Amino acid sequence: MSARLTIVIAAVAALGAASLAVGASQAAPAPGPDYEFFKTRVQPVFIKKRQGHARCYQCHVEANNFLRLERLAPGQTTWNEDQSRKQFESISKLITPANRANSRLLIHPLAPEAGGDLFHSGGRQFDSKDDPDFKILAQWAGVQ
Repeated sequence: MSARLTIVIAAVAALGAASLAVGASQAAPAPGPDYEFFKTRVQPVFIKKRQGHARCYQCHVEANNFLRLERLAPGQTTWNEDQSRKQFESISKLITPANRANSRLLIHPLAPEAGGDLFHSGGRQFDSKDDPDFKILAQWAGVQ
């Protein structure tokens, strides 16, 4: 085999391997939101009392807006399995897969000075992206 033919074959093989690697990395979608993480880490953020703010739950229980939380029964401190599943399904839709960092779930309760929406009738739950509870939501949304 001539040296020129050997070089051409090697180049074609290298290009083929590179295109397979690129195709595989583009084809692998980011993992979706994790239900257990949502149930154990995200839901508690919605019922947590934050200094100077109402709990998310107070305004969003059975709300007719983007973030709708299930009503807790008297004496209930967290949601049951059925309620958690419903919330997971609806709140997962607030994550924009193509641009997770700018998902409505993250931007809407964030102060405008930190990159959030200009208006949130419940006030700014998070003054910055460094807030530990904001980081929990961001982690669940797939923003690292």
